[in-house]
Amino acid sequence: MMKTLFLQPPSFDGFDGGAGSRYQARREIRSFWFPTWLAQPAALIPGSKLIDAPPAGLTMKDVMPHARTAELVIIHTSTPSFANDVKVAAQIRAENPGVKIGFIGAKVAVQAGESLERAAPVDFVARNEFDFTIKEIAEGKPFAEVDGISWRNGAGEIVHNQDRPTLEDMDSLPFVADVYKRDLKIEDYFIGYLMHPYVSLYTGRGCKSRCTFCLWPQTVGGHRYRTRSVEHVIAEVKQIQRDFPQMRELFFDDDTFTDNLPRAEAIARELGKLGVTWSCNAKANVPRDTLKVLRDNGLRLLLVGYESGNQQILHNIKKGMRIEVAKKFTKDCHDLGIKIHGTFILGLPGETQDTIRETIDFAKEINPHTIQVSLAAPYPGTFLYNQAVENGWLDAAHAELIDDHGIQIAPLHYPHLTHTEIFDSVETFYRQFYFRVPKIASIVGEMVRSPQMMKRRLREGVEFFQFLRERHAA
Repeated sequence: MMKTLFLQPPSFDGFDGGAGSRYQARREIRSFWFPTWLAQPAALIPGSKLIDAPPAGLTMKDVMPHARTAELVIIHTSTPSFANDVKVAAQIRAENPGVKIGFIGAKVAVQAGESLERAAPVDFVARNEFDFTIKEIAEGKPFAEVDGISWRNGAGEIVHNQDRPTLEDMDSLPFVADVYKRDLKIEDYFIGYLMHPYVSLYTGRGCKSRCTFCLWPQTVGGHRYRTRSVEHVIAEVKQIQRDFPQMRELFFDDDTFTDNLPRAEAIARELGKLGVTWSCNAKANVPRDTLKVLRDNGLRLLLVGYESGNQQILHNIKKGMRIEVAKKFTKDCHDLGIKIHGTFILGLPGETQDTIRETIDFAKEINPHTIQVSLAAPYPGTFLYNQAVENGWLDAAHAELIDDHGIQIAPLHYPHLTHTEIFDSVETFYRQFYFRVPKIASIVGEMVRSPQMMKRRLREGVEFFQFLRERHAA
């Protein structure tokens, strides 16, 4: 077995590039997701090492001693971080000429050949699900015999091997908790709407929804929700409880944990027996009866992608959601005491100044506990990317998604709506949502009831205003 280093490289300050995060960029407040997609193959390789540099505050000087002695280095990359990751690979190659270097992630899954052409220090990229792909390479299997990779042969030619079959037996994957305990400090991971410290993991992969903008289901995970057994999930939860007694909340990072309602209820009932406080991603269509079961068994918060308050835009992006259903779902959550972190996207196809105002009004009406407002990001490999290029909404040659400081920019534009108008609407959205008297009163009341929450919200406020200043300066 090769001595293998799994690396999330150092980047700009505050980079939220965990391999499980959907949008690799700086967020409004400090936010770091667990690098679960790196931890999973790392768990398959005895003696491997996982370094997640951004949340740990590590530099290349810190990383290099591990990279110098590695025989195989696996780097998670993304469209925004790709250029920086190639520089990291070149540094490693210069210090360790004999090492094999591979890239993983949605970027190389859909642009394998192009990525290799632009990344001379990289020997191969792994396409689609790459867990057992990396394991075979670490075991010394020749590149020519490994399904699911594109690689550079001795003559420098790029070769594309046949695809690896989709993983069906999800219970064949080992627990990522083992790698978390060995290589990570859970206190380094922080998300404003989750209790700290938290731990996240996947109970399944894939998402039944067909949202045109969503990256992972269209590139790596697929549109079938393939799941671990309830018993397998609960066994790992029990281990996490033993290994991380300081954990205050468990987050299920499945694209849509509520895609299978009977299974979600079954897992919830087992979590209830364990006394676990937990949260998950959900679609805004979960029936009240199911919500009550989840709430009664430890569910604290749902992360919900509303995206827009305009029904036509939801149709345009194939969201498969009705505004009225989302309103009823949200009211049910409020009635049951389930908190919601609602996410919205501005600049989607069909967006106008009027629909932006409609979405802001919708957000204020349904009033989730917290919100996240993103700019439409046309990632390569998504329907939205192809649609934007074909319609002239995106200049593919200048399609940067973040600026030099890691702040998301507005790459899409329309004849009736400019980059600048879309970009500026994010700040308008935040100000109108949070600077309402009822919302301010709610936040102040929360802070008064909990000194810990007061400290946390004050810090978040400072970070939020710093973020707005940097966006304005950009």
